[in-house]
Amino acid sequence: MKTFLILWAAPIALLGSWYGLSYYDMSFGIFMLTRQAHDLVFQIYGQILGIPPETIPPLVMRAIAFDSLLVFAIIGFRRRRKIIAWWKARQAPSASEDLRSIDNLSSAP
Repeated sequence: MKTFLILWAAPIALLGSWYGLSYYDMSFGIFMLTRQAHDLVFQIYGQILGIPPETIPPLVMRAIAFDSLLVFAIIGFRRRRKIIAWWKARQAPSASEDLRSIDNLSSAP
């Protein structure tokens, strides 16, 4: 499961880091982190896909959000028994507190 999460998070972190640094032109002397390279990459992708380059970042963000939902759904499904046990344990004290409060009311003078 750790490998699965690493293989999911590493590309997202790499892409997000590159996008943020190149968008704000924080190049540190590396061409790939310049705004010029940023615009060139999205221009090339736009030509390949046949869409305007400005529409690509929102599409990528939606794809990342959808993939993240799938990853968390898979994790939730794999751990459903633990989650259900945690939920039942969390609900149990409130039921016993209700019984104690009823006992306290019945023993009142």
